[in-house]
Amino acid sequence: MSVLMQVTSENSRRGILLCLLAMLVFAGQDAIVKMLIQEMAVTQLLLVRYWAFAVFALIYAHYNGGLMKAVRSAHPRLQLLRSLLAIGEVALFNLSLRYLGLAEAHALLAVFPLLAIALAGPILGEHVGWQRRLAVGLGFAGTLIILRPGDAVFRPEALIALSAALAFAVYNLLTRRVSRGDGFTTSMLYMALVGCVVATAFGLPAWRAPTLQEWPLLGVIAATGITAHLLLIKALEYTPASLLQPFNYSLLVFATLFGVVVFGEFPDFGTLLGASVVILSGLYAMSIARSRTP
Repeated sequence: MSVLMQVTSENSRRGILLCLLAMLVFAGQDAIVKMLIQEMAVTQLLLVRYWAFAVFALIYAHYNGGLMKAVRSAHPRLQLLRSLLAIGEVALFNLSLRYLGLAEAHALLAVFPLLAIALAGPILGEHVGWQRRLAVGLGFAGTLIILRPGDAVFRPEALIALSAALAFAVYNLLTRRVSRGDGFTTSMLYMALVGCVVATAFGLPAWRAPTLQEWPLLGVIAATGITAHLLLIKALEYTPASLLQPFNYSLLVFATLFGVVVFGEFPDFGTLLGASVVILSGLYAMSIARSRTP
């Protein structure tokens, strides 16, 4: 028994480390996006990211059951909808980085788990008890602290990042719904291929020749996207998703550090306070969900 516990503990530590590395890579990717988005169209960035993601998804599906098996879905319409929400979320978040700092944008995106809880009732028919409602309310209060509506500090552009959080919340709920009939490979393949088609349709008309300085950065975006997904897949092989969830908030920490070091963006007290409230609310909601899991 002690040997089994030791192996399980070692696997958990490996999974957590890989998850943290994935969040670090994602944060670095967003920092590069913030550099490029000032002069480059969002759709052009999406085109590069989704073409790379599609190649990765096709290769992954080929070596994990085959393409014919992966494209068969029990929920094709829901897969299409969640895939459109996924690329919409990426587009909105990338656009928000044109106007917001990395810390502020990620602080607003971090509210998505709480939005998912609030929408779980009407979309999935799940019961949401008073404790989870309390967590949502606290998270909403933290969001208001970040946004500061009615204050001179309020920036309307922040609503772009909040819209991305809403799209990501619905995407996560639909992912839970389709997972009842479709496996991970099918869901990833749909997201990659649908996103690739949409990104191509909107990205090609907006395409301009990248400069010599932009080409390497675009290559890094493509490489980091694949690397981060591989790290997450490997992390889930070692550690259950429920255990990894709290460590996803490290993305906000890493993004803040990149903002300070690369762009000289020091988040103000309101952003830090609001982000702390949102994260604590999310962790509280996760602890409730875990305590109710048999």
